[in-house]
Amino acid sequence: MQMLDEKSDNDVEVSWEDQQQINRFSRLHATFSDVEEELKARRTEREELEDLGMELELLDGDRVLYKVGEAYISMLQEEALAQLEQDTKEADDELERLQRVMDECETGMKELKVKLYAKFGSNIST
Repeated sequence: MQMLDEKSDNDVEVSWEDQQQINRFSRLHATFSDVEEELKARRTEREELEDLGMELELLDGDRVLYKVGEAYISMLQEEALAQLEQDTKEADDELERLQRVMDECETGMKELKVKLYAKFGSNIST
């Protein structure tokens, strides 16, 4: 049994710099989690755009309703295909951006994890 006033061999002093690194790791982890959810949603949207493209190609040149934001706009099939191509490119660009953010967060967390484990060993949990 250990008295509360006694320090065990596992107790490590946490400096201000250590706390800043712990806080940075926490922020990176929160950002990583948020971006991961956003990335999943955007991938689903991208798949829906792909499905829409296949459906639009099957039409006979009629007018279609194309959703822009919260509204639907009537446009010719060719116009809808052009808009879909632009929306698909924007979705791809956003997916790449989100993946870069996730990669940066992951790299930062790995670097901090090495530093924190070196100092605190098994006294920290991830």
